[in-house]
Amino acid sequence: MFNDKQNQVLAYELDSNRIKSRQKGNFTLSYLEGFDIIETANKIFGYGNWDYSITKLEVVSQEVNQNQNNVICYKAIVKVVVHDMQHSKLVSREDVGYGTGIAKTLADAHEGGGKESVTDALKRCFKLFGSQYGLSLYDKSKQHKQQNYQQPEQLQQPQQQYQQKNQQPTNQQVQNNAPLDYSSLYNLGLTITEQGSNLIIVGDDIYNKRDSIKACGFKFSSSSKLWWKPVDQQVA
Repeated sequence: MFNDKQNQVLAYELDSNRIKSRQKGNFTLSYLEGFDIIETANKIFGYGNWDYSITKLEVVSQEVNQNQNNVICYKAIVKVVVHDMQHSKLVSREDVGYGTGIAKTLADAHEGGGKESVTDALKRCFKLFGSQYGLSLYDKSKQHKQQNYQQPEQLQQPQQQYQQKNQQPTNQQVQNNAPLDYSSLYNLGLTITEQGSNLIIVGDDIYNKRDSIKACGFKFSSSSKLWWKPVDQQVA
């Protein structure tokens, strides 16, 4: 089905630089971001050699939390199809994902929950193709050590470009030390970093999660295009 180069890349160990983490209750969850999965699929399988379809998308639950935000949980079933280079053969994978949208308006909560559930299902489908898509993260006995790993040439350039664009050497991640009232942000896949005397929000699809960010006291800076909050305003 796959050529020798594709099989070789799929067999590589997962680069620890690609792994993100967030808190959920008393646990630290490791995961790969949605854009990373898609970018890796394009590099390994090729543009136009894979696609996905949404088999089912439905609301599982809907409620209003103590902050008067709408909380809507979605379930999505997604099917991924990968072709060989000649498009003469294909392999498909299907899996289910869940997502939660938290927002002041129903529309934003529905949008956030729907998108998150589809991304979750897409990542679960791709993990069946091995370590490059996060399968090894389910093996708790594995140690993902950067110093023992060299990223395959096929995957280096896009990842390096993303890291250079988003790298902030002076930032210190405070996710594990931040107060528990930020758990709603971590559940949305966002990260809180410390930059100087301020806390900064980092993550994907921030615009659609703005209501949850506002609810935690963060403000948007039109000049820097970042959501920020003074460190001394953290709730103990």
